[in-house]
Amino acid sequence: MTPQDRAERAAKAMWDDDPASQGLGMSLDRIGPGHAVISMKVRGNMVNGHGICHGGFIFTLADSAFAFACNSYNHCVVAQHNSITYLMPGKLGELLTATASETSRTGRSGIYDVTVTGEDGRNVALFRGHSRQISGTHFDEDA
Repeated sequence: MTPQDRAERAAKAMWDDDPASQGLGMSLDRIGPGHAVISMKVRGNMVNGHGICHGGFIFTLADSAFAFACNSYNHCVVAQHNSITYLMPGKLGELLTATASETSRTGRSGIYDVTVTGEDGRNVALFRGHSRQISGTHFDEDA
């Protein structure tokens, strides 16, 4: 099995059991070893009292991209620590895209950077996630 095949199978297993990301209308656009791209359209129920996308939804989008990137090796991995910096607002009706890339992976720990961009290419938020591998896999590679 190639690393790309492994990433795709792990992502499918995770996506099939992820009602949170699906319920927010997210789309898994690309997956690869240590890399994921997920997008989400800002809906009316995601806008706050300032008329912009609530930061919690932007964080959730970035966190989902982080999760798919760090689980792409078919090991169960969870978040240990995450931080986000908001740069520009997300707009109602806009498609936001979160691109996650592996920065470091040593032993059971990893660091992943996620950039959330707007449709016009502007950076909306920068997210850094620290991951920790736990026991288990997403699918049986011998099956």
